[in-house]
Amino acid sequence: MNNLLFCSVGRRGRLLQNAKETIGKTGLIVGTDNQSTAPALQFCDRQHVVPRITDPKYFDIILNICKENDIKAITTLIDPEIELLAKNSDRFKELGVIPLCPAPKSAIYCFNKFELYKYLTEKGIRTPLTFHDWDEFIEALEERRISFPIFMKPICGSASIGAHKVHTLEQATIDWNSGEHDYIIQELMTGGDCDADVYVDTISHKAVAAFSKRKIETRIGGASKTISFKDPKLFKFIEEICSVFEFNGPLDMDFFIKDGEYYLSEINPRFGGAYLHAYGAGVDFFQLIVNNINGIVNEVNLGNYDDDVLMLMYDDVVIVPKDKLVNDKFSLL
Repeated sequence: MNNLLFCSVGRRGRLLQNAKETIGKTGLIVGTDNQSTAPALQFCDRQHVVPRITDPKYFDIILNICKENDIKAITTLIDPEIELLAKNSDRFKELGVIPLCPAPKSAIYCFNKFELYKYLTEKGIRTPLTFHDWDEFIEALEERRISFPIFMKPICGSASIGAHKVHTLEQATIDWNSGEHDYIIQELMTGGDCDADVYVDTISHKAVAAFSKRKIETRIGGASKTISFKDPKLFKFIEEICSVFEFNGPLDMDFFIKDGEYYLSEINPRFGGAYLHAYGAGVDFFQLIVNNINGIVNEVNLGNYDDDVLMLMYDDVVIVPKDKLVNDKFSLL
């Protein structure tokens, strides 16, 4: 059976429905969350309510879930859990479970945005100029290597929380010293941006599928309206990026455009919030996962979809009787 475990499923119900469409009767979709009221749990074949990822018992509970449900591959849908899975990837492999996460060092680079900047610069990968030292930023400002407006965001942030444009040195000084976040400062990229959903084969470790899209509208840190496009130049850049990391499975990459070149902004090594667009356009990562589970190496096939396909998100609800919720000893309901 091609049983997949999705950790911290939250609100990602449509994603799990898509997974089930592909898996069908050949496997089970198993989900975890720390609340029985997580909407996406209702779309899982098997549901498990677990403690928060910071609980000392958390990882042993996840391992037991893998054993009890004959799990073949595991992923998480939240950023803070990625590094946890990466650090324990060998323990999953011992159980015959494929960890759909980066190697530990690559996971650190993806979560810490300044470490990512330093690593990309070292490897010659284009990325926005970034500072995590105030004096170095002021020096660059005086030397005109950077100018206002600038962009500030938390060094280990998620969902665009705390990310904002800053127009003056006075405001930058206030924000930097506020203590609200541990900020990095970046040059403001104004030439446009785009995203790409990428799948890295867990056997060959090559980027084998990529779906690129431009944002039309963004809400709550994620794109709610997007349109597909294809550019061989971007696909080549994606392959170049993946060659300097140790990735496994789905990735969400963010890019800026400057002077006709793509610059890597961030990598989220998980299913992106707008992967639904890729799936709807026929780029099926779940089938690629199933292939890898069964020892099949996926062929490189970047850009196998149509241009100008739109994704338009809208709200939906789950209605369920309370007695149908999985037993929940970790939340207050």
